[in-house]
Amino acid sequence: MTDADADPEFVFELRTCRWAEREWPPASTESPSTPAIVARQLGTKRRRWDTLVVEVDPEEFRRRANFGRERLDSDLLDVIPDAPADWEYYRDALPDPGYPWRYVRETIHRADDRGILDVRKRNNRIEIRRKWAYPDWVERVVAIENKPDLDASAARDLAAQVEYDVALSLADEVWVATRETGERVEPALLENLPVEVGILTIDTDSRDASVEWFPRSLDADAPGTLIRERGEETDYGSAASRFDYADPEWKARKRLEIAERAYEKGWRAFAETMRPDCRHFRLRREGRTLLPYCPAKDCHQTSSACSGSCPDFSPEPPQWRTKNWPIEGGPGKGIRRLLENRRERNRPGE
Repeated sequence: MTDADADPEFVFELRTCRWAEREWPPASTESPSTPAIVARQLGTKRRRWDTLVVEVDPEEFRRRANFGRERLDSDLLDVIPDAPADWEYYRDALPDPGYPWRYVRETIHRADDRGILDVRKRNNRIEIRRKWAYPDWVERVVAIENKPDLDASAARDLAAQVEYDVALSLADEVWVATRETGERVEPALLENLPVEVGILTIDTDSRDASVEWFPRSLDADAPGTLIRERGEETDYGSAASRFDYADPEWKARKRLEIAERAYEKGWRAFAETMRPDCRHFRLRREGRTLLPYCPAKDCHQTSSACSGSCPDFSPEPPQWRTKNWPIEGGPGKGIRRLLENRRERNRPGE
């Protein structure tokens, strides 16, 4: 077993993200340079995907940059896309939000503070005007589940998750990424996964990926099936399943919310859930990828292991932070800046 084989699923996930950022889409008849942003650990309240690829329209994506690096959350998406071209009373300009208008006013002031909406008060009434039309920048959303060791037990658990994805069809495609074994037939192909799900095998040495099975395109514009509860098999037969229908409007809105979070977060935000201010925290280069590494544990640590409760945690000594402190800070802040700069360089169309 190589060192890469021993790494946790978290590190495999980072490698998958880096591969997707560099190579998306997988080998196919499409252009190998489809503009896309890659993020990780995003989804809905009921379902979180390991890796998310958002394919974008380059021109519309450039227009999205007018609204800043931060995401437009669900409240802002109730205001910004419907803001009028000319001054108008906000309650006449916006559709009924389905919740009290006082919250809309708070969102309007927040948008004004961010400089993404023109706001004025006339005759004791709040009027709004858009600064820029909100662009239709999202083309496709692709979900990837990462299972480096896809044995029979892991496949059974994963099957239920990707069946949920296929039924809901919130993403345009669903993939499973697993570690390449080199066998004549990859074990992932023999597992009971839905035929709509694509299978990627990633070589942990070369970091290249091969398509073992292409996914079917899902109809993200059609109603989806939201599986609430699966019927259990008993000695007396199968219990009834519970499900709801997801209408296309809900799906379109949810896809946009997820894409906005991906735009803000990217996949290099792992340092935000770790302790780069620990003297042991390192970024180890692997090709063009920087992976977190802990020399105290001699491994690529996970987010759960890299915390203040870690027995090996040791804060940076004050003398590390004296130069240009507090403007530039110590190595921990430097690591955050480095990852942020890399994220900016890999934004398509900029």
